[in-house]
Parts: sequence; C-alpha cells; structure tokens
Amino acid sequence: MATRIVEPEAGPRSKRAAILAAAVDCFGETGFEATKWSTVAERVGIGQTALYHYFESKTHCLLTIMRLELQRSHDKFTEATEGVEDPTEALRAAVRAAYDVSDQEVLQMRILHNHMDLLSGTRKSKREEAERVEARKLVQLVERNWTNLLVRGMSMGAFPLRDAQLLGSGVLGLIVSVWRWYRPSGPTPLSEVGELIEGACVRMVAT
Repeated sequence: MATRIVEPEAGPRSKRAAILAAAVDCFGETGFEATKWSTVAERVGIGQTALYHYFESKTHCLLTIMRLELQRSHDKFTEATEGVEDPTEALRAAVRAAYDVSDQEVLQMRILHNHMDLLSGTRKSKREEAERVEARKLVQLVERNWTNLLVRGMSMGAFPLRDAQLLGSGVLGLIVSVWRWYRPSGPTPLSEVGELIEGACVRMVAT
C-alpha cells in the first residue's frame, strides 16, 4: 500500500480548506474556465491577493483538488475491499464505495474527470508540476487497485481469464463515466445509479 500523502498543516487560522471548498463549488457549478479566481476569494471572504499565499494560480488549486480526490478514491477502495475474501463481493464493495459520496464529492469527481488531460503535460510552475506528478502517481495506483482485484479473482477461478489491465480500465471507465452526467438534483437517485453500474460491472467481469 502506498504511503498516504499528508497535507501540510497550516494552523487553525489557515484559509486553505475554505479556499479548496469554495473552488470545488465554483469549478463544479460553472466550470473551471468560466470561474474567476476573484470569485473564489469573494466566497471565502478574503482579498484576491491572499489566495496566492496558498495557491500560486487557479490551475495550481485545480491540480490540488484533483490530487486530493484521487487520494480519497484510493482510500475508499482500500477501506471497502480490505479483508473481503470473495472476489465478486470485493468487486461489488468497491463499486458501492465509489458511489458512497456527498454532493461536494460528486463535484470533486466531476472536476477530476473533466480535466484529466491536465495531468498529461509537464507544467512550467514547480508547484503545479509537483501536484501533477503526485496526481499521476495516484491515477496509476487507482488503476492498479482495480487490476489487482481482477487478477486475484481470475487466479481464484471466480472470474474468466482475460486481460486484467484492459478489463480493469473498462470497469473503471464505466464507473467514472457517471460523473459527466449525474446531477444530485436530477430525477434518478445516486443509489439507483450505483446499483445499475454495480450489476453491469459484475456481468462484465464474471461472465
């Protein structure tokens, strides 16, 4: 298991958490490109220049949100599947955990998956690049989590032998595709969506 990335402790007066929460709301509601950096500052109740004490740019903030969301996803997967011996039940637990989220986490995942292309190119800023590199490592870790689960199931005879990496990518792609269209205010509850995707993933893997 990879070492957890520890967030810097800035003290009780730090505005970092409030800035991140406001940015998630803004980026998730109106989009990253359409959000003005000054709007985030207004929501937090600080001057725009104060933002630069925590994040050197709007993109730096976005990359931080993406990295934190990837870490959360990894942690949820680990917690849900740890100690679950039956591969099919582990798969079901992992899918259920992916949809056991708050409305704010829905926004975080929408932001993450709308901007995955940002992780592919090197950033000129050292702080942006540091966040991008850590996020890329976490992408690989999350992908490896799902691949390893399928490999274990195949080795135990629970799943048919196939290309586990390709199959894992397909399962993960199906799960995260929901965040492009799902809205908490929509007519379909997330629990119903999760049940549908859980069944689809099991059929994809086990048949």
